[in-house]
Amino acid sequence: MTRQRLTLFHVSDLHFGLEDKRALSFFKAELAREKPAAVLITGDLTMRARHREFRAACEWVSALDVPVTVEVGNHDMPYFNLIERFTDPYRRFRSIEKVLEKELLLPGLAVIPLKTATRAQWRFPWSNGWVTDKALGACCAALDALPPGTRAIVTAHHPLTERDPRGKKLTIGGNRAMEELARRGVFAILTGHVHDAFDIDQPTPAGPLRMIGAGTLSQRIRSTPPSFNVLYVEGDTITVDVRNFKDVPTAAMQIDAVPENALPPRHAGDPVAPVGEVPAVDPPVH
Repeated sequence: MTRQRLTLFHVSDLHFGLEDKRALSFFKAELAREKPAAVLITGDLTMRARHREFRAACEWVSALDVPVTVEVGNHDMPYFNLIERFTDPYRRFRSIEKVLEKELLLPGLAVIPLKTATRAQWRFPWSNGWVTDKALGACCAALDALPPGTRAIVTAHHPLTERDPRGKKLTIGGNRAMEELARRGVFAILTGHVHDAFDIDQPTPAGPLRMIGAGTLSQRIRSTPPSFNVLYVEGDTITVDVRNFKDVPTAAMQIDAVPENALPPRHAGDPVAPVGEVPAVDPPVH
C-alpha cells in the first residue's frame, strides 16, 4: 500500500507577551499557502502565563483551521499564583482544552504526547524537563495501543537530553524515555524549549532516536531568527524544512547539540550572534 505524503507544521515557543508579530504573520501566511495536515505546538504558548497572554495565545490557536495538538511548556505554568500552579495548573488552557496534549490520528501516522513540564521539582530551576514514570507510562501505553505497523511521532516540550556536555542535569529521566521510545520504533520526537532548531540522531541502548527541535516565533531568539519546522512525511522518511522569513537555509538554522536553555550564552568568550544574523554551524547528517 502506498502511503500518502503528509505535511505537518511543527511550531514552538510562541511566548505570547513577547511574541514576534512579524513571525506570527509569516507563519499564518505559510499555513494558508501550504495547508498542512496538522499543526503540532510543542509548548510555551506564553511568556509568564498571565491571563492576557493566555487569552491572546488561545485565540491564536483557536483560529488555526487544521487539526492541532498543544503541549504544555514550563512558561505555561502560573508564575505569580502558586496556589493555582499546584492545584489547577491547566486552568488557563480551558478554552483550548480539547487540543491540549491530544493524540492525533492522521492518515498512516499517529501523534502521541509526552509530558515533560512539571509544577515543581526537587531542584531549581523548575523550568528544566522531567519525564516522570506516570508521563512515560501514559505515552508508552498510547504507543503500544496503536495498530501494528502504525508510524508514530511523539511531541514534548523539553528535549530529552539528560545531561549537557559539562555533565549538568537537563531533563530528568530523559535517557530512559529515549530508550523506551526507540524500542517502540518511534519515527521521531518533536520538541522546543531551546529556541533553536535541531535534527539529531540520538543513540540509545535500543537503537537510534531521531530528535527534531523547532525554534521560536518570539522575540526571545538565541542564535537564529524566528522560525518553525515544516515536516514532510512520506513512507519511512521525514524531511525537515526550517521555515523563516529571512530565507536562511535549513542547514544553517539547525544547531548540532542541544544547549542548556533558551537564553543566549553569557560565558566569557562565547559568541552571541547579532539579531537577524546566524552563526555558521555544521549541518547534521542523515
